[in-house]
Amino acid sequence: MITIPGQLAIKTIHGRNGDFNVGRLATSIGEFVVKNAELDQYGEGKYDGDFVIVEIRPSTYNANGRMVIEIRAHLGGMALSNIDALSRDEARQLGPQEVDPIDEEAQSSAPASPPAKPKAKQRSPRDPLVDTTPFGNEPVAASPNASVDADDAVLFGALWPLGEIVKLDATVDRRVLRQQRDRLGALGYEFAPLSQDWHLAKA
Repeated sequence: MITIPGQLAIKTIHGRNGDFNVGRLATSIGEFVVKNAELDQYGEGKYDGDFVIVEIRPSTYNANGRMVIEIRAHLGGMALSNIDALSRDEARQLGPQEVDPIDEEAQSSAPASPPAKPKAKQRSPRDPLVDTTPFGNEPVAASPNASVDADDAVLFGALWPLGEIVKLDATVDRRVLRQQRDRLGALGYEFAPLSQDWHLAKA
């Protein structure tokens, strides 16, 4: 593990699983592709700072009938100091042909044969066909707001209820992280790249 200064260029790509980001980290020891899940929170741009590189390794994936081999750096953290806009040429270099990391993970973990479907449980002739719920125990319809709060509580887990500042856990499933990102935006939060957390926008 090393900490090294560099510049991380991030490009947003609109994929079938939603928007995702890919990064290219330029350092004094080389240039690396970065596909950490937490990058999906950032806007397009160039980010200067110090980067903690946990691992550098070759990685391959298939895309549009071709095999892509790239040198990938896995980041363990970063301390950002400056942000600049991405030029058109720089955005083009990052390329729109990138495969969504969710699809890439699905490619590598696809089983050789589909798992057997569990058999449906046979109903015994003695199983009751009549609803035996006592009178007075009918479910009460929940208000729409209660339903939304319950959905948010499930989505954010231990982070719920949300405070004015929210730091997402990048170790959760990528799909969940993207849902949390989109929901925070809908709730009026804005991502602060330098502090790497979400702040509730003042009315």
